[in-house]
Amino acid sequence: MKKAILLILTFLNTLCVSGQSKDDRPSPSSFFPKERAKVMIVGTFHFDYPNLDVSKTLDKDKVDVLTEPKKSEVTELVNYIKKFMPTKIAIEASPEWKAGEKLRKYKAGELREKRDERYQLGMRIAHEMKMDTIYSIDAESFDNELVKLDSAYFQKLFTDFDFQSTDKYQEIFTKWFDYENKQPAKTNLLKHLKTANSRESHRLNYGAYLIGDFKLDDQRGADILSIWWYNRNLRIFRKLQQITESPKDRILVIFGNGHAAVLRQLLESSPEYDFIEFDSLK
Repeated sequence: MKKAILLILTFLNTLCVSGQSKDDRPSPSSFFPKERAKVMIVGTFHFDYPNLDVSKTLDKDKVDVLTEPKKSEVTELVNYIKKFMPTKIAIEASPEWKAGEKLRKYKAGELREKRDERYQLGMRIAHEMKMDTIYSIDAESFDNELVKLDSAYFQKLFTDFDFQSTDKYQEIFTKWFDYENKQPAKTNLLKHLKTANSRESHRLNYGAYLIGDFKLDDQRGADILSIWWYNRNLRIFRKLQQITESPKDRILVIFGNGHAAVLRQLLESSPEYDFIEFDSLK
């Protein structure tokens, strides 16, 4: 017994000599600035249904955000998002889209009939919050440059990358996406987007890219994902960094929800940003 007590006292003395116990260790986050730019992502379906994504919405499941009851639900959604008090708004658009010119027209009373969420959410919130700038931060992925450098290699690399895999998880994701495509017609838009922007939804949304064609050959599917989808979102994130000027910035990002899933991962890992959960606003 005395020997055990002696060992314990020796151990405690060692801790005191070192000046630091295990519990005294600072957290990794404590090494970085506490004040960081805040970013909230609104990951959404495309209000005007361009149907350019792999998962298509049937006509019977589409909603019209310009007519009731969805028109009022858009207003509710806009008022909710404004509680974030953004100082900047970034949207899924290229520089060629000329967002600044469109914002000026919107503020003058034009383009109000456009169903696209870039107008119904982005332009409207910018106008109502008296902003004069809206940022286009979409980007093309590296594969668009690669095809110009070596089209033969590009065609070989992307052979059979068509989202038609027989992977059992592909079927599960298809059922889930079909279910989600029906929800805007059945559910209040704010409620729907709170669910769609949850951590679980984003995690699984990103997981959809890690099955099926991702498993092509040995490493080919992984190579495709890295120069195509992941690369595009890394470039979008880089553009977000380029419009960030201060840790006091509050940046609202409005993008398709597939992008939101990856951008969440990047923002949560970055020491420059605080990721604000969409459903956290009061």
